[in-house]
Amino acid sequence: MQISIWEKQSFYAHHDVVIIGAGLVGLWTAYEIKRLQPKASIVILEKGIIPTGASTRNAGFACFGSPTELLHDKKMLGESKMLEIAEMRYKGISKIRKILADDLTGYEACGGYECLNRQLNNLPELKDALPSLNKSLKAITRLDETFTWQNNRLDCFGLAGFDAMIENTLEAALHSGKLVQSLTKLVQSLGVNILTGLQVNSWQKAKGSITIDAVHFLNESAKQEIKFTTDRLIVCTNAFTSLIAPGMNVSPGRGQIIVTSEIDNLKMKGTFHYDEGFYYFRNLGKRILLGGARNKAFDEEATTNLDESPIVQEELERFLKEHIAKDYDYTIEYRWSGVMGFTEDKQPAIKQLEDNICAVIACNGMGVALSPIIAEQVASLAND
Repeated sequence: MQISIWEKQSFYAHHDVVIIGAGLVGLWTAYEIKRLQPKASIVILEKGIIPTGASTRNAGFACFGSPTELLHDKKMLGESKMLEIAEMRYKGISKIRKILADDLTGYEACGGYECLNRQLNNLPELKDALPSLNKSLKAITRLDETFTWQNNRLDCFGLAGFDAMIENTLEAALHSGKLVQSLTKLVQSLGVNILTGLQVNSWQKAKGSITIDAVHFLNESAKQEIKFTTDRLIVCTNAFTSLIAPGMNVSPGRGQIIVTSEIDNLKMKGTFHYDEGFYYFRNLGKRILLGGARNKAFDEEATTNLDESPIVQEELERFLKEHIAKDYDYTIEYRWSGVMGFTEDKQPAIKQLEDNICAVIACNGMGVALSPIIAEQVASLAND
């Protein structure tokens, strides 16, 4: 099927910037470029009807790291790099609230907690390390104690099988769908076009311009091939980047989630982490949302397949029954997964593929918090 001259001169016209991927990184990047270059013509190409990675398929956490995760990062990366990443996350959450009103994103300042037990965590060592961690974080959070012990609140939340708990009052929950929807409307109001249902297969450079080959599948047997031209291409496909840009050093990591039916008199309220953030749970109104357990099957979960796997689903149900919903009657009403991108050093990366072509990869499971700040860096490069 051929395109019309009207389509060629409007939807498929030459653009200053083409962004592949309409998830959080792609949307924030478009916003930042428009902020710096209001007259720039920008189009975002998205494979799905809505983003298909993790932007609308996560757990809805507005967090910048649990104590055990940050201490692990400090050990692996050094204190300076750990604090740099934590500050990016903290600033990203603040920026979301500055740009988008809380009611537009479903932001709930409910506080965050990390649950601990003696078998998994070295509690005496953690008690010794926490004051130093708080001191290091003060320059970021402006609190003398970002993390405080709240062991006495375990029973109040109806939790079982934990020996200790640490609170961070700055963390929160939000509605991932509303966040992406509101950000989409914002960038569209700035003149950014978003075209969905387009699979980008390749691109070529010639005579200073970049040509992008995309396909729109009309049905099982028919497809429409569409070419876009641009001065600058930004690939914001995170874990899926290696599918269109082979050689990218990003590993996919599937995050699976279950959500219960509504539970009367649910005590738990807030966002919770366990085991260096590999388990995460929160209340969703009267429901319990639980995700994670990727560390039970690292190899199997290093996939871009969005199906659920029995080994992780069974582990999530076990954890739910033993630790969170021991005294409740419920059913599992929702199951889904999202795909995150990870680098070996846990640092987000902006990779220059060619002149005027770059890829933004690997928010390492913290895309909600990191994407607003990563986008500033990308837009700054695009403005050079």
